[in-house]
Amino acid sequence: MKKKNKKDGYTIIETMIAVSLFLVIIITGMGTFLNANLLHQKSQDMRSIMDSLNFIMNDMSRSLRTGYGYRCQNAASITLGSPMSCAFNSAIVFKPEDYVNNPNLWAYSISGGKISKSTDNATSFVQLTPDEVIIEQADGFSILGAESIATDSQQPFVIIRLVGRIILKNTSTPFSLQTSISQRLIDV
Repeated sequence: MKKKNKKDGYTIIETMIAVSLFLVIIITGMGTFLNANLLHQKSQDMRSIMDSLNFIMNDMSRSLRTGYGYRCQNAASITLGSPMSCAFNSAIVFKPEDYVNNPNLWAYSISGGKISKSTDNATSFVQLTPDEVIIEQADGFSILGAESIATDSQQPFVIIRLVGRIILKNTSTPFSLQTSISQRLIDV
């Protein structure tokens, strides 16, 4: 009986299979890593826009809380007049806290899907919302108890409701924000 001299080792086929398997695992891992990075970037962009919306809501809340003489308006035709209650109008005009020293009325307006602010009797407006945000016109400002003390015994109360979409990189994300503000100045 003759013994065969068998040498163990890797063949070229085994090496090719090992390298191919390694490449498949690496490519899959890189794809997953790149996808996670893309999702993180989208999440950061969305977070930035939502932070901007929250800042706008806080700015409006602070200004309205310390202001007085609220009046709802239609964003297309803002006129100045006496305080007036309303439900879901597209603009609000009010006297700021320092109205005695600086007699300019302030206004917030929802027009063209954007929120704008005026600090000069509603003659010029500055857009507050980023371009990616679209506010639906069905929502806006509601005021309760804005009339004078002689005709209304309720403390002035403002509700801001914003419903819209954030369009970011061809993706539309709905949002809904609401806040309630009570006038700091006692009016009862």
